[in-house]
This record gives sequence, structure tokens and C-alpha cells, in this order.
Amino acid sequence: MEEILEFRENEVGEVAHLLNAIRTQIADSLLENDEEKFRHFLTNAINDGKVHRDVFGLNPILHGLQTALLAIEEIGLRRDAVIAIMLYTCVTDGCSTLDEIEKSFGPQVVQIIRGLQKVRELYKKTPTVESENFRNLLLSFAEDMRVILIMIADRVNVMRQIRDTDNIVAQRKVAEEASYLYAPLAHKLGLYRLKSELEDLSLKYLEHDAYYMIKDNLNATKRSRDQYIEGFIGPIQEKLENAGLKFHMKGRTKSIHSIWQKMKKQRCGFNGIYDLFAIRIIIDAPLDKEKMQCWQAYSIITDMYQPNPKRLRDWLSVPKTNGYESLHITVLGPQNKWVEVQIRTERMDEIAERGLAAHWRYKGVKSSENSMDAWLAGIRHALEAGDDLQTMDRFKMELNAEEVYVFTPKGDLYKLAKGATVLDFAYHIHSGVGNRCVGARINNKNVSMREILHSGDQVEILTQSTQTPKKEWVNYVATSRAKSKIRLALKETQAKEGLFAKELLTRRLKNRKIEFDEGVMNQVIKKLGYKVVSDFYKDVANENIDVATIIDKYVEVRDYNLKLNAPAATRSAEEFVYENPTEQMAKGNDDVLVIDQNLKGVDYSLAKCCSPIYGDDVFGFVTVSGGIKIHRNDCPNAAELRKRFGYRIVRAKWSGKGQSQYSITLRVIGNDDLGIVNNITSIISKEEKIIMRSINIDSNDGLFSGNIVVMVEDTSRMEVLMKKLRTVKGVKQVIRM
Repeated sequence: MEEILEFRENEVGEVAHLLNAIRTQIADSLLENDEEKFRHFLTNAINDGKVHRDVFGLNPILHGLQTALLAIEEIGLRRDAVIAIMLYTCVTDGCSTLDEIEKSFGPQVVQIIRGLQKVRELYKKTPTVESENFRNLLLSFAEDMRVILIMIADRVNVMRQIRDTDNIVAQRKVAEEASYLYAPLAHKLGLYRLKSELEDLSLKYLEHDAYYMIKDNLNATKRSRDQYIEGFIGPIQEKLENAGLKFHMKGRTKSIHSIWQKMKKQRCGFNGIYDLFAIRIIIDAPLDKEKMQCWQAYSIITDMYQPNPKRLRDWLSVPKTNGYESLHITVLGPQNKWVEVQIRTERMDEIAERGLAAHWRYKGVKSSENSMDAWLAGIRHALEAGDDLQTMDRFKMELNAEEVYVFTPKGDLYKLAKGATVLDFAYHIHSGVGNRCVGARINNKNVSMREILHSGDQVEILTQSTQTPKKEWVNYVATSRAKSKIRLALKETQAKEGLFAKELLTRRLKNRKIEFDEGVMNQVIKKLGYKVVSDFYKDVANENIDVATIIDKYVEVRDYNLKLNAPAATRSAEEFVYENPTEQMAKGNDDVLVIDQNLKGVDYSLAKCCSPIYGDDVFGFVTVSGGIKIHRNDCPNAAELRKRFGYRIVRAKWSGKGQSQYSITLRVIGNDDLGIVNNITSIISKEEKIIMRSINIDSNDGLFSGNIVVMVEDTSRMEVLMKKLRTVKGVKQVIRM
């Protein structure tokens, strides 16, 4: 039998204190015998020996009570949520069942516990939780908004308790999740105090030295700072009142986390932060006089204190894309200290605090019922209204009405449209994966490629090298992206089959010393009953039709034409189609590129902006559609791609030389001498395996400049050609575009 959880001496007293505080706070929402039944559940859980301390050595019973009180005081949660918090441990440790809890406390409590359990299941899939997709999946799984609020309160409580833990690895993981998952959620819900605490505590555990450096500096200057803010506000308040403005003012010091972010962004020390002090002036102005009164306040303040023009932020004239409007200035106050002043109206302040919800109301825009921001804004309004969250049902929503979120076995998270299937997901990952897909394993269960995905599914795509796309696959997918990729793959397969079949027929005809004629073959195809030429060539490639039969029919048609039409040669000449050998060579692409970690066979295309060729130092860039574009390392767009989309850059290198030819453009500049164009074209024509596609030259005031497009095999031949062109008399410069 496992060891029974033992309460330490200080924990017993704290439990009693917390229970009394909770009872006092939510007494009006408790039902008869709630407390007695609650004590019964906890006592049984402890006596059964199934409740144990967590990885930090924290008592789960005590932790639940602490979280419950925090949720009451900071968020305003009441009976159902509080009981769910305190009994959640009993359910997860197997001490109580959901049926027992529902019988004692009702379905609302069970609904919240079930939501917490579903969220816990997500974490077992080791997800990459720093993504926006995981945040949205978390919200969709919770369903009941109180689950999200409880998770935020629980994380704040954990962060408060793990200061002295020896488990540094677990402490760091919790702090990282608080920083990039729970703090943003708290911010969206308007829980700004909890958001700031999560950010500050995360900084404390993740960057200990930075946190205490800033904290010590703030503590050393707190009294003088408070006096300074009070002294700064006083004269401004008097001036604004004399101007007849209706307003109120707020003064504050930035959070430790905010100060640290500014220090890193501005690359300066603590004393170099301009806006350590921040003053907000909120003006009560009619809509038609808002800008005028804000600029009036700006004029009054800048007359009193010297502004820093480089720090002026005018979001009055041009609001931010999210609707934020405000006027930010930084002025040099008394004692030569910089102070940030934000000037806005009551309407602007509400939009800044409540975000899109207030913006919609002022702009008359209706939000979608299934919008994530609308849902979060609704919760925020409920919290601010202090209505004990009785309107909870209004804010329930299922995000899977619009989209689903699924995991890979490694924990990567992908967002797809509602109704997406396994095949959709395969093509979402990569065209090559989709083309070879034969099914999947969802939550360790084998399913077909037509299986519809649901949020939270863990999906492993199964592939076979012999698999090829089929026409009916278009009916197996829900997304336009997958449909277009399937159609493209079918076209490519069709083209390959056509080339193979045509080559086979040409070779067999040649063996019998018969010339291949496209017109005659088209007649044969019609006589064999084919309405679509590609279907004929597909059957030839798949050996569904005997080649000997086709040749016999070909000879029959050819002979018949010759007998009936004596001048057949003239007719054939009229129908002859000349295939430009340059174009054929341009299409060849049998050189081999290795993408990323020795992945071969990945679909890629060469970027037109820099036209890489064999021998160039190159890299791959994953496009929005999922394909890979190959760029030269010295591509004019390379620096911007690496700066803005570094996470989409993959390594690439040439690994095999084929017979491919590539189109390159050479820029030639020089003196406009007689015969210089002939000399240039003569050199190009004499080079082996180099074909000139076009030449375009302009001449002005005795100078010429032009672009020459040629087909070359690799960089070595290109460099030889450029070297020879530079030797032409009158040529000053030859560069590759």
C-alpha cells in the first residue's frame, strides 16, 4: 500500500485558514451540505493513500485551496469552479469518479473537471506549446471558459510556490510555459495583473540576474519615484483644468518584465530607459472634438516640458491596425528625467483596454459567433461586469466549427479547415507525402486516408513508395490546397506516362524502320476508340493495350493515307511541327539537389529572382503553398528572407550532375563599336553546349548595354563564357544578373 499523504505542521494551519477564507468569500453561492460533502471527498482521498506531492513537493490539496482562493479574489469565480478546482486532484488520482461528484455537486462541476482533464490529455502528446495554434487548441478543448481561467490561476499559484524548489528543470519548463502561453492568454482576457505577475515571475526564474538587477534598482528608488510622479502630475493637472478639459490621470512604473524587454530592445542599461515613468491622461471628450482636445493637451504639456521628437508616437492621425488610438510623447521632466505621457480619450482607452470587442461596438462591426477574439472579449466583459459568470453559457463555443488542430508524433501542431481528412493533412505537410499516402495512424489506431480529423488527434501519415495519386482522391479531401496539389500531381503523372508511352512507340516503330507521324498516330488513337489522347498513352504505359496491335493499326492507317492521297508528303510537310531544341533542353532537370538533412526526392523549383544553376551555392525556402524554392546565396532577396523568415530556410546543395541546362541572363556593357554584336554572338555560337536564347541591346551616346539570355550546364561553363566575352574589344563589363 502506498504511503498516505502527510500534512506538515504549517500546512495544517494554512488549510484551515484557506477554507475559512473561501467559505467567507463564496458563502452566498454555496448550497446546503456543500462543505460537509467536500470535506468527505478530501478525507477519503487522503486516507486512500492515492494523493501524493507533485514534482515540486507541493501538497496538491493545499495547492488546490490556494488556487481556488486566488481564482475567487482575482477573477471572481464562484461555487462550481471553486469546487472543481479543489476536487480535480481526487478525480485524476482515482479517488473519486465523475458520477459521484455529479451526484453530490451537480453537472456544472463535472463539466469543468472534464474540461481540465481534456487539457491534461493534450500535454501528454508533448506538444510544441509555444505556437499560436496550441493556444487556440487549448481554448477549443476547454469549451467552458472557466477551465481557461482556472488554468491561468493555477499557473500563477504554481509560479508563486516554486521559488525555492530544487527541481530546476521542471521550474524552467513551467516558467517558459507561463511566459509564452499563459501570460498571453491572461492578457487577451484582460487579466492584466495576473499577466504582469506571470511575466515577472517567468523572468525571475529564467533570467535570475536580470530580474534582481532591475528589482534592486526599482526598490532603491521607489520612494523618490513615487514622489516624483506625484510632483510631475500636479502642475500638469492644474494647467489642464485651467484649459477647461475634463480628464483623469494615472501614474505608474513599468513592470520588471517590461523594463527588461525595453533594455534588450534598446540595448541599454537600466538608467538608459527613457520611459521608466509613465503617465496616462484620459480625456472625457465628445467624438467630434477628440483629436482637437488630445492635441490641446499635447500642446500644454510640451510647453511645460521639453519633448523628445524621436519618441513621438502619433496613433491619433493613423490608428494601429487593431484599432488602437493614442498619442505617446516622452518629455524631459524635473531633475532631467524622461517621462512617457500617453494622451487619449475615454473611448480610445476602452478600445485599448478591451481591444477588438470595444472596437466593434464603436465601429458598428458585428463579430462572428465563432471568432476567437469575440469569445475572449465576451469573457472579459463578463469579468468586468462582475456578474458571477452566470452568463457562461453565452460564451461557450466550439472552435472546430471553423478549424481543427492536429499533432504529429513529434508534437508539432497544424491547423486545418473543418472536415479535413488524413489526405488533406498529408498534402498540408508536403506534396511528396500526400502523393505517397496510403493511410494513417490516429491516436495509435490505423485508419484510411478518407478519415476525418478532429482537434487533438495525433496523426502519423503512412506512405508507400509505390503509391501514386488517383483521380478519385479529389473526392477524399476538403481543402482547395489539397485538391490543387492532387490535380497537379495527376497532370505530372499523365505527362510522364505520355512521354514514356510515346518513346516506347517511337522505338518500336524505329525497329521496324517506320517513321513516327503525330497525325497518323492521332488517327490510330481515334480508330481504337479513345476520346482522350492521355487515356491512350496511359493504357500504353500500364500495358493495358498490346503495342504490336497499335503498330499494325498504325501501318494500316499510314498505307491507307498514302494510297488515297498521292501528295501525302506535301500534306505531311504542312502539318510538320518543329520542336525547338532549346525549349526541350530548358525543360530538362535531371540534376540532383539534396534538401535539408539529406532528403532526396523533395519537390522543388528554382527561384526566378536569381535563376540558380548547377554549381551555385544555394539554399531552400519553404513557400506558403508548401513547396520549396531554391535561391542562390547571393540572391538579392536572400538577406530579407533570412531576416524575416529564418525558420523557413532549409539547407540545399547539388549532389549529382545530369544533362540539365539552365537559363541565365548576362549583362554586357561597353563601347558601341562596329561589329561588336557579331563578335559577341560569334563567341557564344562557338561554345560547346551553350545555346543563345535571346539578345537585347540598347545603344546611347556611343555606349551600349544589353541582356543576353543563354542556356548553360553549370557555373564553370558560365564563367568560361563570361571570361571570353570580356576579351571582346569594346566590352567593359560582363556580369550575371
